[in-house]
Amino acid sequence: MKLNRYYQQIFEEELQKEILENATAYSFKAEDEIIGYNDTMSFIPLLQNGVIKVFKENKDGDEILLYFLETGETCAFTLQCIITTGKKSEIRAVAETDGDLLRIPMNKMEEWMSKYTTWRQFILSSYQSRVYEMLDVIDSIAFQKLDERLINYLKDKAMVNQTMYLNLTHQQIANELNSSRVVISRMLKKMETNGLIKTGRNYIELKDL
Repeated sequence: MKLNRYYQQIFEEELQKEILENATAYSFKAEDEIIGYNDTMSFIPLLQNGVIKVFKENKDGDEILLYFLETGETCAFTLQCIITTGKKSEIRAVAETDGDLLRIPMNKMEEWMSKYTTWRQFILSSYQSRVYEMLDVIDSIAFQKLDERLINYLKDKAMVNQTMYLNLTHQQIANELNSSRVVISRMLKKMETNGLIKTGRNYIELKDL
């Protein structure tokens, strides 16, 4: 097991050694569920490579995409669950791509907060970043039209997957934006007519977004 280069750059050698001694390596495939609703969290994930998408469910069972986790990041909601001992997960984390992560035990996460400045800075910075991303989601729902949210969603997908060719169904987009397939299909058709995208069976190619 080896730490991603990003972690090697931000953590001192002693902390890197402790991470490798205490972490559990976990590999995942695209669409694997990594964290489920109501899971008891006993670890925080350090993403070594790959992309994970994080969802939140409302009381009616509808989901919305909150944010993507990329290489070198961790999840704010798992931090919250660990800090509040015994709290169940309120999010669902699903792999967007294949990848690997390290599971850091709860007791080590707490111990390193006081022991290593670089770890404390990493955790606090990660939490702040996720909060800002969730505020962006709230703003987009409250103030952006659905077509604007759809464009931003496709751009984000292209960025995290590093490709303009996205393997997506209309239903998947509808689920992640908490909309309906019919509405999404109509918007995509309009975007294609305007030359912004090209669509095919289960794929969307970004052209001029």
